[in-house]
Amino acid sequence: MLNFSQRSESTNVFLRGLLASDLDLVVESETLSQKNPWSKLIFSDCLQAGYECWVLATRDRIVAHGVLSVGMAAHVLTVCVHPDFRHQGYGRRMLKHLLDKGYRKGARACFLEVRPSNIQARQLYVSMGFVQVDERRQYYPADPGQTQREDALILSCPLPL
Repeated sequence: MLNFSQRSESTNVFLRGLLASDLDLVVESETLSQKNPWSKLIFSDCLQAGYECWVLATRDRIVAHGVLSVGMAAHVLTVCVHPDFRHQGYGRRMLKHLLDKGYRKGARACFLEVRPSNIQARQLYVSMGFVQVDERRQYYPADPGQTQREDALILSCPLPL
């Protein structure tokens, strides 16, 4: 089901479904990128649950990954770009793909949570039509060495884009 492969605009980067064999590379990228990275078990559970799990990849590297759940609305669970590939449009490309998948599965709105401190992600989401609709207090775990949990901004956008 997730073995679909599609060439992106860049000839050396392609979009395809996340495979179990990708999990170590995806977790490595998460660990380099996130304050509280997802574990291999979390990604494995997402695959098992049938979520939309995708990667942008070269022949030997995972450039970006994203996970979307779809019910009555779509919910972006994670989008991550490996630090070596940032500022090249891969996060936008992954997010657009996830939103399109949500729309094709019948969702007419998409939601996500983002840390207020994640300025780059917030700028990307706003540029793609997301607006803040709520806030969750103390949603994110405290950063390593900190005791204060961080709030989450809940953003939403209508589908299709």
